Amino acid sequence: MTMIDDARAKRNVAVLVAAQAILGAQLPMIFVVGGLAGGQLASNICLATLPISFIVFGSMTTAPWISPLMQRNGRRFGFMLGAFAGAVGAAVSAYGLYTSSFAILLTGSYLTGIYMSAQGFYRFAATDTASEGFRPKAISYVMAGGLLSAIFGPQLNKFVQDASVVPFLGTYIAIILLNLVGMALFLWLDLPKGSKSEPEVVQTPGRNRKALLKDPRILVAIICAMVSYALMNLVMTSTPLAVVGRGYSTDNANDIVSAHVLAMFAPSFFTGHLIARFGVEKIIGTGLAILMVAGGVALSGVELGSFFIALILLGIGWNFGFIGATTMLAGAHRPQERGAVQGMNDMIVFGMVTVASLASGGLMNCAGGTAVEGWNAVNLAMAPFLVLAAGSLIWLARQPRLSPPPAQ
Repeated sequence: MTMIDDARAKRNVAVLVAAQAILGAQLPMIFVVGGLAGGQLASNICLATLPISFIVFGSMTTAPWISPLMQRNGRRFGFMLGAFAGAVGAAVSAYGLYTSSFAILLTGSYLTGIYMSAQGFYRFAATDTASEGFRPKAISYVMAGGLLSAIFGPQLNKFVQDASVVPFLGTYIAIILLNLVGMALFLWLDLPKGSKSEPEVVQTPGRNRKALLKDPRILVAIICAMVSYALMNLVMTSTPLAVVGRGYSTDNANDIVSAHVLAMFAPSFFTGHLIARFGVEKIIGTGLAILMVAGGVALSGVELGSFFIALILLGIGWNFGFIGATTMLAGAHRPQERGAVQGMNDMIVFGMVTVASLASGGLMNCAGGTAVEGWNAVNLAMAPFLVLAAGSLIWLARQPRLSPPPAQ
């Protein structure tokens, strides 16, 4: 067996942490202004969160082709392509705001989804040169890069969102610059160019997608990642609308989203250690329980403090659930199945996140006559999906633990 040099992996992790911090700042910025901008341009207020939905839809439809593209041409190529798409998407969105065109704003949002999909593979790239023992820590450290983006993005947004007479135009112009600057970081990545250059990969076919989904650990990892991410997106997407709808300011919404994104990534400094000590299943289960508590806090009141506490818990629950599911998935397939598994995972996960973001606007704006009723509807919608994910973990615990089968 070829020994894996964790010094190389740690260098790559450092680059990916920086990319997560700089390029990742654009997502909390967009999640603050996307629904508000959509509410200004959409002909139907129920469609206010459609720009965010198009970002997630773009990520979903990108994952099936960008993952195999990275397998053939290398992570660096895919990551630079994603950052370029993020810059173009922001430029198109800015033009949509300038011309008051909802359709153009949605087009730009879709292109931003290509960036979001590429960013989603940072966590997998962290494992490409890592040993099995360092793998969960590598994922956690890369996710921890989001701490800086959580601080930088929303605070930058406060300065640029009103810099133009066109509301939120400054946000998208700043995002163009973030993408152009961030692209240069990937020149320092030291990753295999493709599957053929990886000595540990046996050049035989992997399992097809149907067979992969029959693997209990892959199936449950996808379900738990899907539920964790979708519920986080469901609540976070509607948060700015709920905060502003209750009479608080856009700056309050920025601060709440900033606290939320900090909570998403701050636990990453120790999530990997917890997984190594207690097992991935227990950490995922803890994440699902915290998501349930977050929903309960949100339902308890709509004071500013309640928003902060609920969104902080939502971030922590997402961290445990999503990093745990990612770690489970990374250990459940062979190297030659990486492109197929990771692309399929992100297509399914972001497909559900797309549905969640669409549902968020509908529940928030059209499920009741007031912001409070809409906010309650959003949080009540979490319950059945938490039951699904918890049930899948219980089912997995009753299955025999098997290694990925040898290639045929």
